[in-house]
Amino acid sequence: MDIALPGELGERARDLLAGRLVPVPARAAATVALLREPPLEVYLLRRVATMAFAAGAYVFPGGSVDPRDAGPDIGWAGPSPAEWGDLLNADEDTARGLVCAAVRETFEESGVLLAGDPVDDTTMWEAERLALISRELSFAEFLAANGLVLRSDLLKPWAHWITPEIETRRFDTRFFVAALPPGQRTRDVGGEADTVVWTSPADALTSGYFLMPPTLHTLSALAAAGTITDVFAADPKITTVMPAPVERNGQMVLTTEGQI
Repeated sequence: MDIALPGELGERARDLLAGRLVPVPARAAATVALLREPPLEVYLLRRVATMAFAAGAYVFPGGSVDPRDAGPDIGWAGPSPAEWGDLLNADEDTARGLVCAAVRETFEESGVLLAGDPVDDTTMWEAERLALISRELSFAEFLAANGLVLRSDLLKPWAHWITPEIETRRFDTRFFVAALPPGQRTRDVGGEADTVVWTSPADALTSGYFLMPPTLHTLSALAAAGTITDVFAADPKITTVMPAPVERNGQMVLTTEGQI
């Protein structure tokens, strides 16, 4: 997959290849493809046009790891952080933070809570959800105050993408999949998104949506699955993908050639 790099991005790519550009560090992040059926559909948000990163793109709920969520005292059920470390090829603390970020961001951006015995209605925690977004409250504090445990067994690791080194904002992102808990509904909770949609992966690919390469690749894989059971039974080969700049016929492009 090649993506043309016009203008400033092309110049940054040339500077990177020439050793004149020092990449900014990539921040640890998590994103979740939330699924429901029948038929198999995925939840997407369109990022508002004013966002500094991926403005106007259709994405899955997700965001950066909050270091406060990685404490060892967080309520937890399902595979342990150490087990997730093996799955994610990460140390235990990093894995704990990534799984917490996946669950927290899903709650913040869709109202769906993958914790405890999932309840039908999460609007009772609307004030807490807003406090999580503003970082007035940590996810660990939210769980403890409400006697909840994070349900890591409701997640499945799916992919690992790192933002190209030419970007000024970079994320080291683990992709997960999760099924919408029975009885729960997503809510258009605003914030970083101006539109939300449930759509089949195949329709998302042909809709004309602006899709970043990781989202496009994930949707393509999900489109090949017929049911949520198929998705969770799959054994995706998780490799680290970081699109890299190359010059082809005088044009700078980003490529994932040889990585996926």
